[in-house]
Order: sequence, then structure tokens, then C-alpha cells
Amino acid sequence: MNLFDYLETALDTFDERPLGPVDSAALSQFCMVRGEGVIPAALWRGSAADRLRAWASRPARFSDLLQAERYSGLFCGLAPEGVKRELAALVASPRFRDLELRDYASRFDETEHVQFSATTFVWRSPAGHDRDFAYVGFRGTDDSFTGWRENFDMAIDPPVPAQRMAADYLASVARYLPRRLYVGGHSKGGNLATYAVLRAPEEVRSRIERVFDHDGPGFKAGFLRDEDFEPVRDLIHRTVPEESVVGMLMDTPIEPHVVRSTARGAEQHDIFTWEIDGNDFAYVDELSPSAVFTHELMDDWLASLSPEEMPRVVDALFRALEASGAPSVGAVIFSGADAPALIGEAARNLDQESRDVLTPALGKLAASAARAGAKGLSELF
Repeated sequence: MNLFDYLETALDTFDERPLGPVDSAALSQFCMVRGEGVIPAALWRGSAADRLRAWASRPARFSDLLQAERYSGLFCGLAPEGVKRELAALVASPRFRDLELRDYASRFDETEHVQFSATTFVWRSPAGHDRDFAYVGFRGTDDSFTGWRENFDMAIDPPVPAQRMAADYLASVARYLPRRLYVGGHSKGGNLATYAVLRAPEEVRSRIERVFDHDGPGFKAGFLRDEDFEPVRDLIHRTVPEESVVGMLMDTPIEPHVVRSTARGAEQHDIFTWEIDGNDFAYVDELSPSAVFTHELMDDWLASLSPEEMPRVVDALFRALEASGAPSVGAVIFSGADAPALIGEAARNLDQESRDVLTPALGKLAASAARAGAKGLSELF
């Protein structure tokens, strides 16, 4: 069973069964919908009076977005057709269709390398206010060069603008939400959810029931300490697919729950390929060797680049990708074993100065791959 099957068969309400990891996955994927003009905007940086007026405005429902004339440009991310199909399922679902959608926030800035969006979902229980809750969802990476550049910036100089915005958003909207809070996101959204909770004031953090990180990257080594996670460690439910790529990037002390997927390799990042058993994901005991290899490879490569070298390498890499004519960064990143060759080919389009920066870095990546591969072989014998 996949997420679509779950949405069609989960007929109990949130009063009858609490929100779980699969529900979070569905809502985090819906955050890939561009809700401008339909979902009431979050005035999370306005005055208290402005925010109160925004909260008093009529919330949206999933059905408000189920209009074909809005479909052009409505769905973003790596699986827009899947999100379109999901919208119809959410509208039909007795579990999801009565959720309120509100506090939509979005910012996109190519110059500042910012791609940020958040949506809040509120359950109003017929059984009484003590059963109400809100799910604060953060959008993952879209398929823009800006969105992917921000991902790389996380490894260079955190906190990036989206991380600061996520913390600001959660602290602001929580004042007007039901006491019980859930926070989550997929891909970069999972990282933003975790960071927002780590930076949340105690009066907000004490209200959080669960934090869901669905295949989100970790954090730059040394940026956060293990002690920073201690107050929320038991709240964070981290899921990654067997052959995770994105979820293996950078560092986190939170051990993952490993999910079976019907896809292969980097395509497992698509949450619609994750298998579901009953009301939860279908879990396996451990990560695949390829996921472990990815983590060790990227750790070794990033450690081989000096703090001065890394920004220049990322600049050169994105100039190469933009000059390559690739439709998106994802088209290269998720090309699996072909990715290094595609990046090398893209580097041919650069000026000499940029090639002089990128070529040695690619050489270090190859050396890291050799070391990680050799380590893997040594552990087999």
C-alpha cells in the first residue's frame, strides 16, 4: 500500500486515531501546493493586531484548491503530478477534508538564495477544544536552481534564511494555534521543522506532541551539538527510505526509522513510493549499503574542502549546472551513478577560472568515493 491507497482507505477521524507518521507525510507533501490567493496568508512578521485579524479570517479547505483553472503552476516539487492526485484524495477523505488550511507563507529570492514556504493545518474537534491540534508543515526543496542552491548553502554557512524563517514562523503562528502542536516536513522541509523546534521558545516547545522529519538532510558538522537535541530528542520521528540520498547528507544524532520503497536509488526520495503497512509505514531493519556509502562519501568530501574553498566550489558547480542546459538541478542530482559524469560534462561550459575551482573539487569527490568504497569492501571481509 502506498500513500494514495492510505488516503482512500483511512476513514477514521483524528479524534478516533491520533495523527501519525503517514498523516504527516501526506500533509508535508501538500506543502508543495502554491496556496497564494486561496489559503489565508500568515502575517507572522506584522503587528499583533494584523496577525489577530489574519487569524480571524475564514480558513481554507482542501476543496477550495480543487479547481482545474488553478492547476497551472499550482503544484511544485519533484513529484507535481503526485501532489495533484493527492489533492483530490484529501478532498474526498473523511480524515483530512475538514482540516482548516491557514497561515500560508512563501518567499522566493534568487539573489539571496531563499526558497521558503509553510502552511498550517488545524483540526477542530467536534468532541471539544482539548482535542484540537495544529500541524505546522514546511515545504521541501522545489525544482528551482535557487531551492537547490539554498540546500548547498546549508553545508556552507548555516543558518540559512529559510532556517531562520522557519524558526520565526513557528514561534509566531503558535501563539494563535490550538495548544497541541505537530511540526513536520519532507526533504529540506524536514530540516526546517527540526531546526524550528530546536530554536523554539520553551512555551512553544512544551506544546509540541511530535516532530516529523521525512528524509530531510542533517546539519553542517559542528553547527549544532548533540546537547542541543536533548530537550526534543524523544519528540523527533525521523524517516528515511532504504536507499536514502538526501536524508544521508550532513549530520544529525537522531536515528532514522527506515522505510521500504518501491523505487530504486535516489528516486526513493519521492514519498509516494514509500510502502505503508496498516496505519504506519512498512519499516525495515537497516539502511542499504548504498545509503551508508552516500553518507560516508559526502562526509569525507565536505571535510576535504576548506571553509574558504567550499563557497567557491558551490558557486562554480551551480554556474556549470545553469550553463549545462539541464532542466533542473534535480535532473542531475537524481540521475544516480551518472551524476558525476553529468557534472563533469557541465564543467566544460565554464570559463577557465571556474573550471580551475571545480575540477580539483571533483577530483576530491572521486578520491572520497574511492575511500568510501574501499572501506565498504574491507567491512565485507
